[in-house]
Amino acid sequence: MLTRKEEIERSIITKFRKDIWRPFTKAVRDYQLIQEGDKIAVCISGGKDSMLLAKCMEELKKHGKVHFDLCYIVMNPGYRPNIYAQILENARILGIDIKVFKSNIFDVVDNLNSSPCYLCARMRRGFLYARAQEMGCNKIALGHHFDDVIETILLSIFYGGEYKSMLPKLWSSNFDGMQLIRPLYLVRENSIIQWSKYNKLTFINCACKFTDSSMIDSKRLEMKQLIQQFENKYSNIGANIFKSSENVNIETILGIKKNGEKISFLDNYDK
Repeated sequence: MLTRKEEIERSIITKFRKDIWRPFTKAVRDYQLIQEGDKIAVCISGGKDSMLLAKCMEELKKHGKVHFDLCYIVMNPGYRPNIYAQILENARILGIDIKVFKSNIFDVVDNLNSSPCYLCARMRRGFLYARAQEMGCNKIALGHHFDDVIETILLSIFYGGEYKSMLPKLWSSNFDGMQLIRPLYLVRENSIIQWSKYNKLTFINCACKFTDSSMIDSKRLEMKQLIQQFENKYSNIGANIFKSSENVNIETILGIKKNGEKISFLDNYDK
């Protein structure tokens, strides 16, 4: 008879093989996210995405052909005691051997009047890079999924006045030799939600005060709801938003940015 932990692990590669395991392994393969000899720090926030990522990476290490090492790190930026306790309990249920590091990030961003979430994300990432590098890792893995990607594209268009996506991997600009990878890049958020419900797991959302009450109606939530409205009528809308970042027709674009420099279509118009 399987333990609960084993049942959860089995569900990833059986019941959710099509919706989670296959897109996960496809992203790892197609975007060349993992190489022989890598040591990867899986960064766990305590939410459903990063917890699932930890289990997927663990299963890949067990059954994959590429040999790599894993460690699982949790940054405690000032979680409330009940939130921190829930993270520890979920790690126990899932059998994830987490290493917890404390920081004061919530206290820092608490004193800001604007863009606390942006600064929090940047500070978190810098902290995770530093810890991972200290532990001898050459990569950090984050739990961003397919819906994060397409929401980012729309956010950049609607609110940033630019076309910008979220890459499946990138080099760190501040930590030499370190890369960030996103192995859940092709996994839909709803599949993660269904996996959580099927296994009767309850995870935290972002646990800082900025997600309480009035802040819950964020711009990203607006994009999520907008995409859902379109997908209720046209199921391929999300896939088409994603594909748009693979099929940019440069000949029809007024301008692009490369290495921080803006290039107009007029620069090469008569050539």
